[in-house]
Amino acid sequence: SERIDSIDVLRGLALLGIFVMNIPSFALSSYAFFQPPLQGGFEGADYWSWLLSHLFFDQKMMSIFSMLFGAGIVLFSGRIEQKRGRSAGVHYRRMGWLLAIGMLHAYLIWFGDILVSYALVGMVVFLFRRLPPVMLVVLAAVLLPIAPILSVAQQLGFEYVRNAAESGDSGFADMWSEMKVSFYPTDVELEQERQTVMSGFFGRAAGAAMDVFFMQTYVLVTWAAWRVSAMMLLGMALFKWGVFSAQRSFRFYTILTGTGLLVGMPLILLGVSGMHASDFDPLKYFGVNGAFNAFGSVGVALAWVGLIMIICKAAIAPPVRNGLAAVGRMAFTNYLMQWIIGATLFYGWGFGLFGQLSRSELLLVVAAVWAVQIAFSLLWLKRFRLGPLEWLWRSLTYWRIAPITRPQPVGPETVSPGAGTDR
Repeated sequence: SERIDSIDVLRGLALLGIFVMNIPSFALSSYAFFQPPLQGGFEGADYWSWLLSHLFFDQKMMSIFSMLFGAGIVLFSGRIEQKRGRSAGVHYRRMGWLLAIGMLHAYLIWFGDILVSYALVGMVVFLFRRLPPVMLVVLAAVLLPIAPILSVAQQLGFEYVRNAAESGDSGFADMWSEMKVSFYPTDVELEQERQTVMSGFFGRAAGAAMDVFFMQTYVLVTWAAWRVSAMMLLGMALFKWGVFSAQRSFRFYTILTGTGLLVGMPLILLGVSGMHASDFDPLKYFGVNGAFNAFGSVGVALAWVGLIMIICKAAIAPPVRNGLAAVGRMAFTNYLMQWIIGATLFYGWGFGLFGQLSRSELLLVVAAVWAVQIAFSLLWLKRFRLGPLEWLWRSLTYWRIAPITRPQPVGPETVSPGAGTDR
């Protein structure tokens, strides 16, 4: 009864959109992220599939999801404090359980898990929840550039070593031979990756353990912590300004959408142009060309926010809103469901489709998964208050079994004689 429908709709959009970017992590080589032409096709429909995904989804959906997570911290803690006076204990227990579930997800299903980062960052940004919106935006603006600056700095270092090695400097030859493995795979390395993916459940998990450790240490420190914290703080500010609850005017949301696109899209296109100019050099994709998307994605993410708020405020497209809201209310369940479906379709212990589908074909798989998740969420919520993982998380957070079933309407035939009368 206390849910904000527009937030559920926006969260549902972000959850479904995230799968557009993450399905290649199941279906294609991990090297194809920094070298898109490497696998999945890169001509015709396959190229346009990559380009549209990059323009409208890559880091945009994660940005929205992170902003809503920050907004959720303000909303959750505020309601707890109204009832109990203090929220820190409940919040940190909630983040602790999210961390535990994220670790299981990362080591057993998918090395690119983001729940661990959300839990750790959520423990920190909680301390800033009472700051005024302007201060939160300033902090977000300070933190946002750190990750792309670090990426560009690493790119310059990698390129220096590469150039020195290629010019015959024997002192850098061994160093570059170790570095380039992360960006330029040989056929042997691609085959080793394929064999790991196609092995059994525990073989795949064991083979990806070092990747998980790398994500939760190096990538967390150099990228995820800065990006996620900036977006969470921005989300806190936007929530306090009433942006996510569709309280602002149509004019405000129209300006937000237009400005977001006008600022964000040219930056992203500059990055795409740089990728083509460098023949998709993975070092530049990782560094300067990716930095354009790091900044531009915030603008496009805000454009998505403005568009969804206009739709919610105008109460148009009810079936779309209802479907997205249902997915958004079960975002935790649907997030893990996506990865279970992806792992089952593409890993060796499932259907083993790894490396067999093109990028355009993968988008058809995404559409099918969207349809399944929308239908499942709508049907589940007709009978239950919470998704299964939402129920588990809430029960663990409060140390008591949360109610999950909805009260069923009582028909006249089930009312006992004399019910409701004085006796």
